[in-house]
Amino acid sequence: MKSMKRVLVGISTMLVMSSALVACGGNNSNSNSNASSPTTAPAANATEAPAKSTEKVTINLWSFTDEIPNMTKKYMETHPDANVEFKTTVIATTDGAYQPALDQALAAGGKDAPDIYAAESAFVLKYTQGDASTYAANYADLGLDDQLVKDAGIAQYSVDIGSKDGQLKGLGYQATGGSFIYRRSIAKEVFGTDDPATIKGEVGPGWEKFFGAAAKLKAKGYGIVSGDGDIWHPIENSSDKGWIVDGKLHIDPKREEFLDLSKKLKDNGFHNDTTDWTEAWYADMSGTGSQPIFGFFGPAWLINYVMNGQVKDTNGDWAVTEPPTGFFWGGTWLLAHQEVTKDDAKKQAVAEFIKWVTLDTSETGLQSYWANGTMKEGEQGTKDSVASAVVMAKSNGEVPLLGGQNMFDVFVPANANASGKNLTQFDETINKIWRDQVREYTAGNKDRDKAIETFKQQVKDQLGIESE
Repeated sequence: MKSMKRVLVGISTMLVMSSALVACGGNNSNSNSNASSPTTAPAANATEAPAKSTEKVTINLWSFTDEIPNMTKKYMETHPDANVEFKTTVIATTDGAYQPALDQALAAGGKDAPDIYAAESAFVLKYTQGDASTYAANYADLGLDDQLVKDAGIAQYSVDIGSKDGQLKGLGYQATGGSFIYRRSIAKEVFGTDDPATIKGEVGPGWEKFFGAAAKLKAKGYGIVSGDGDIWHPIENSSDKGWIVDGKLHIDPKREEFLDLSKKLKDNGFHNDTTDWTEAWYADMSGTGSQPIFGFFGPAWLINYVMNGQVKDTNGDWAVTEPPTGFFWGGTWLLAHQEVTKDDAKKQAVAEFIKWVTLDTSETGLQSYWANGTMKEGEQGTKDSVASAVVMAKSNGEVPLLGGQNMFDVFVPANANASGKNLTQFDETINKIWRDQVREYTAGNKDRDKAIETFKQQVKDQLGIESE
């Protein structure tokens, strides 16, 4: 995760404390630094600059995986003169442990409070726009202005999610705009070609064309997706409005249509009726499910960190194209505690690290290393879609799983087509309730109206939010 679902490749430890320390250059005590005496002071020298303090700036960094803490090592490697040390706290999102601990630390303040903290898409709005947004510093107050964002070509959805009242409070290093990831061999058999430009026109735009493709695939013995969860993220993130409108639960027509599209998938045998993040879902990536599956919806991290370990004999038999509708899925945003702006040394240190991670488009910026898989010198690592379109335009996104296709050709427009204006801080909980009720309906356990009624009641019971 890299984000959201990245816990499956992240840490299992609930609380890990570590420090990435730079080489110490004489960390002398300055307990007497305020004492001076004219009788003991050295002779004045008008041309001599005052000596710089050797005391390091400690940055408290909180995250839910070791991904960002590991970036600090590359930062110190590329910034040997940085007079900082990172004290990292990693708490997995398992069982919801991260947010309560982070909330408590932010509220407590003091020298041990998080200076920089990470939030993933499932709950980031709480920290950028919602209940905990008052703790976050504006990027502008760190000296990171809108021009830097524009020059880096940061996708608008990421900016929208990280902003409150026009003030940017968080940005990510990834871009998680979604694509349609499909089997080349199946495409050739059913559609006569595996060319992404042609397949794009077969599966979209719009769900009508997508289901037309599903019918063609079914006639040849293939399912178009593994389960209804595969279409949920495109539907959720392309809706016109979010779950909460004027303080009330709102069911956007596009999200309500998920009931009907999910049932259509099941009734016609267009999928294998799997649930995402299960063995059956993974089996469909390797082509060993109950019927061969054509494709999955997802961003680059789904390719790199999920499919890459599951495809097995189908490795290289995949390609990506733009989906029927724009969407994003996942991501991690970096925020700074507003208290850092009150200490010039810490403010500068925090700003420099956040800029290096989120806005630096140079060859020695984090995103260049990340996009090209060169975090470790002399070793080819995983290539990933990054926040900066400028970086991706000059990076090599060719990956073996996609038969050598440069995935950045698809993910740059995919990131631009995603929307970040239909989310709320309650999405993680509401989405789970909604998807559970949709499956109850498609399984025949409830009729459509009852599924919606139960959904509304459970949202009220769990979150205290009334329906419109």
